[in-house]
Amino acid sequence: MTPKLTLAVVWMALLASASLAQPRPDPDWPCVQRKVPTISAGAVWSGPDPAGAGEWGKDFEAAALAQKLASRRTSLEEADQLVEAFAKHATQDKAQRLTRVFAGVLELINTERDRVLHGIERYARGQRRLADRVRDESDRISAVKDSPGAETTEDSRALESQFAWDRRIFEERSQALTYVCETPVLLEQRLFEIARRLQARLP
Repeated sequence: MTPKLTLAVVWMALLASASLAQPRPDPDWPCVQRKVPTISAGAVWSGPDPAGAGEWGKDFEAAALAQKLASRRTSLEEADQLVEAFAKHATQDKAQRLTRVFAGVLELINTERDRVLHGIERYARGQRRLADRVRDESDRISAVKDSPGAETTEDSRALESQFAWDRRIFEERSQALTYVCETPVLLEQRLFEIARRLQARLP
């Protein structure tokens, strides 16, 4: 398979995956999943209004729990135990304090998602630049091979080697994009599960 034909196959695969995400108003968003910049409280929470629960950061125990619950290193099983222990030791303002915990988890996960979303956009821009470079290298190789009296030189071998390397990186990054795009979804699912566990302990 010639370099130009190989690139065409890669390019068609990229376009096919991109078409699944249409319509996509943001050219820097490469994922099939719809881009949701921020998760609103109402999307995952049916308890008391977090705005009326007071600043979660000023409640030391609620803030500490929110940090643990928001961390993906904390399993959902452990999170359930932590929420149960907090609810048992909460005073008569249990609903308010559980709501503060939710407000903290919401803010922390939204902050992490925002970093992830910006990382995905940088990833997409890098892929576009790499795709342009691979296409340019393919065109240059084809031009050399199609020229009269074409000969294999040190420069042409170096160009073909660079093309093969860049194409490989492009393909690997395209395959990894599927997993990269799942991260915001996993964070949203985690927030929903944490919210559900907190709501279950509301009085």
